[in-house]
Amino acid sequence: MHPRNTPLDTDVLDTLFLEARTHNGWAARPVEEPLLRQLWTLARMPPTSANSNPARLVFVKSPEAKERLKPALSAGNVEKTMTAPVTVIVAYDTRFHEQLPRLFPARDMKAVFDKLPPEARERQALLNGSLQGAYLILAARALGLDCGPMAGFDNAKVDAAFLAGTSWKSNFLLNLGYGDPARLHPRGPRLDFEEACRLE
Repeated sequence: MHPRNTPLDTDVLDTLFLEARTHNGWAARPVEEPLLRQLWTLARMPPTSANSNPARLVFVKSPEAKERLKPALSAGNVEKTMTAPVTVIVAYDTRFHEQLPRLFPARDMKAVFDKLPPEARERQALLNGSLQGAYLILAARALGLDCGPMAGFDNAKVDAAFLAGTSWKSNFLLNLGYGDPARLHPRGPRLDFEEACRLE
C-alpha cells in the first residue's frame, strides 16, 4: 500500500496527468460492465458539499443507444463518439438534496438546501457534479482507460433522449475506451505557473 502524504511515483503521475491525452480515436476493444462498476466505485469518492454526490452517469454503450445520442452531437464529435466503446453522459441531479439524510446524517442538510432558490440549488449540483466529473476522468485513467471529454453537443436533445422524466440534467460527455495513439494530435501547450497562478 502506498503511504499517504508522500508523492506518487513518476509513472503514476504520467498515467494520470503528464502523459495522459484526450483521445479521439479508439481501438476495437470493448469496455465491459464490471469495469464501469469499478469506475463508479472510485468516482463517487471525491469531496462534494455536504457529501451531496450530485453526479449521475448514463453509460451509452449499445449501438441502439449510440444512435439515439447521435442527433445531439456536433458534427466534429460524431465519428469519435460513435466509435468509442462507451460514451458517458455526465449529468447532475437537481434534486440531489433528497439523498442528504442518508449521505450526510450528521446534520439536516436537506432542510438547508430546501430553503435555497432552485437556481442556487442547481448551481451547487452543477459545481459539485463537475468536480465529480473531473475525478471520473482520473479514475478512468487509473483503471487503464483513455478519455475523450467534450462539450460539443446539444444538452436539450441529450436530456430529452436519455433523461426525460428525471431530475437529471446533462453536463458534459466523456468517451471511454482504449485510445489509438496514431490518431493523436501533438499535445498543445499549457500555461506556466507565472501566467496562471499567484502567491499572496
